[in-house]
Amino acid sequence: MLTLTTPLRDVKSLRAGDEVGINGVIYTARDAAHQRLVKLIAEGKPLPFPVEGSIIYYVGPTPAKPGEPIGSAGPTTSVRMDGLTIPLLEQGLKGMIGKGGRSPHVIEAMKEHGAVYFAAVGGAAALIAQSIKEVEVIAYPELGAEAVHRMVVENFPVIVAIDSEGNNLYEQGVATYRDPSLKEAK
Repeated sequence: MLTLTTPLRDVKSLRAGDEVGINGVIYTARDAAHQRLVKLIAEGKPLPFPVEGSIIYYVGPTPAKPGEPIGSAGPTTSVRMDGLTIPLLEQGLKGMIGKGGRSPHVIEAMKEHGAVYFAAVGGAAALIAQSIKEVEVIAYPELGAEAVHRMVVENFPVIVAIDSEGNNLYEQGVATYRDPSLKEAK
């Protein structure tokens, strides 16, 4: 397993399929928060967190149990953010975490701006939450679970689903099972 520390500088050595543990700070944002962030960018206003080198986790965490920093924190379907992702990549966003594939225009923008898309395992929300050590709402508290959170993470488990060259684990996996010669090689 590779270990990355935020903020990310260069993600070009990461390849689709790499298992990664993330340490440092990541931010959360879902649909409603993305709309507000993109509006701020369009208006030339500052964002509530430093986007350059950052990772955004598409998650709406559940409330924390007593003594815990967070409840379950499973990934949201990423394609829902695709129409709002490119302005953030243009601001220097280097990583996104979610589940499911991404649209071709987002993958092209990732290649252009040197960013990666990490997959977190859906259904493992309680396990993922164990890697989250601190949580603070930093913007849009009125959005509840969809507010922007600052999370301090240790060994946050993800897989590089789409690398900065556009190699796509979702497509590679399908190809492996469609080509009989690849199945026999396993």
